[in-house]
Amino acid sequence: MAGKAVGKQSVSFENPPVICGAGSVVGKKESEGPYGGYFDEVEEDPKVGADSWEEAEGKLQAKAAGIAMEHAGINKEKLRYIVAGDLLGQLMASSFGLINLGVPLFGVYGACSTMGESLGIASMLIDGGFADYILAITSSHFASAEKQFRFPLGYGNQRPRAATWTVTGSGAVVLRSAMAEKQEGERLSAKVEGITTGKVIDLGIKDSMNMGACMAPAAGEVIFQNLTDFGREPEDYDKIITGDLGMVGKDILIDYMRTRGFEITEQYMDCGIEIFSEDQNTQAGGSGCGCSASMLAGYILKQLEEGKWKRILFVPTGALLSQVSFNEGNSVPGIAHAVVLENI
Repeated sequence: MAGKAVGKQSVSFENPPVICGAGSVVGKKESEGPYGGYFDEVEEDPKVGADSWEEAEGKLQAKAAGIAMEHAGINKEKLRYIVAGDLLGQLMASSFGLINLGVPLFGVYGACSTMGESLGIASMLIDGGFADYILAITSSHFASAEKQFRFPLGYGNQRPRAATWTVTGSGAVVLRSAMAEKQEGERLSAKVEGITTGKVIDLGIKDSMNMGACMAPAAGEVIFQNLTDFGREPEDYDKIITGDLGMVGKDILIDYMRTRGFEITEQYMDCGIEIFSEDQNTQAGGSGCGCSASMLAGYILKQLEEGKWKRILFVPTGALLSQVSFNEGNSVPGIAHAVVLENI
């Protein structure tokens, strides 16, 4: 076991789990962005035929899970576990959306960093020999997030320039053991070489409409720790990809990394900045669990599968606030989890 633990916060897998299937489902606005052609399915109906925004988000997860399993060449009976989470109270999108699969489920919460947490936990379970196949999945929905964390849509409040737009979407991946038999039709896209689990970082920022500033220090810390633990430089990665720091968080992160002795500008990419175009009126960019997850399943893994990128550091980022913490005047801590992905 000591051989797998690397440095202070990282794990290097002896038999790196393989991502053998992925599925991405997004809303209409996301499909109109620069990467619209990469997503597997576009939902024109924001309620996905449901009666509520929360139920709609659960349906996004169910659809993404089905696509990921299809691409992996497996059915639900092959899955040993699901590791899933979302932004809603009691993870209701995950629990209601995935209930019909009937698969043992670990419900996890890392705010918008949840896809990194899900991938990390699933990879450790597989490398530890506890499962051959695991589904890692998360989601978000613009309307359900606004309803829970901000203002009802009918209120029509103005959004500051530092605010981000919650992505309506879900991303899912099927991971399998490197020792498991390859299934007919599965799409090998990448392997999980290692992970660096992030810490909660709180610099006392209380502006919940500027989540990029809240999350950037946590992203900086986990990237720094990954480079330190693995003895790497930024150029050892083709891309260092954060989840949803947006335009404000991007500048903070780059400056933060410079204070730690690393220049990441050339490798850096943020899913929140990329998923929408400048003319889509999303202020600082996209956010939400579904932002990095749909970009991972829809775009990022395809670049690895095609060999355009050899190794990347995928760093979903999360702002750990709730209605209770915000209304009690607390600051907004951040967290980020880093996953090392390599092409096969």
